[in-house]
Amino acid sequence: MDVVLEVGKFSRKNKKLDLVLSIYVLRILTGSLNGFRVSSVAVRRVGFVRKTIECKESRIGKQPIAVPSNVTLTMEGQDLKVKGPLGEMAITYPREVKLEKEDGGILRVRKAVETRRANQMHGLFRTLTDNMVVGVSKGFEKKLQLIGVGYRATLEGKDIVLNLGFSHPVRMEIPAGLQVKVEENTRITVSGYDKSAIGQFAASIRKWRPPEPYKGKGVKYADEIVRRKEGKAGKKK
Repeated sequence: MDVVLEVGKFSRKNKKLDLVLSIYVLRILTGSLNGFRVSSVAVRRVGFVRKTIECKESRIGKQPIAVPSNVTLTMEGQDLKVKGPLGEMAITYPREVKLEKEDGGILRVRKAVETRRANQMHGLFRTLTDNMVVGVSKGFEKKLQLIGVGYRATLEGKDIVLNLGFSHPVRMEIPAGLQVKVEENTRITVSGYDKSAIGQFAASIRKWRPPEPYKGKGVKYADEIVRRKEGKAGKKK
């Protein structure tokens, strides 16, 4: 019986990956000796195939980042600190990517090596860096809406209090660095310079009463579209 095996090996050169695919044939011989079943294996290489895979840059990663004049950057090795009128943020880059500052207030995130992980990190850390620059200069916000009879929200000091149909109000502490505004007791705006923290806190508010699909009652994002379902009709007698 012959078994064909393909063994691949990668080698990196410039911005390309060379894949050498070796092809082996394993010949398995079986028989009997003095009543015992025995087998032997013969291995023979019959050829190889070379393929070249080009590592393309991330479409997001290669886009430049415009840094406003009111934002200060401090770079030390793989660490970056961004300071603006709304706050200060810091990030540490993995060894797969590096940061370059150009004339005219332009920042670029580039790959330091040519690997698949570097391609993934390239786009991710470009997005994180851009969010930091925009956050400390302009800020972000996330809006929510309460839908339902008796559903309302109020601010009490550093807490937001939600009445969502439970036997008791839900009290949530507003994280440091975030601002919360309530309008007409049903519209909530979470704002700040950290986009990730804004999204997490808004999601934690929504989690208490996600919008249900029949009447749409609950807490939903202002731009969220809730797919509605028809109610089940009662059985006819």
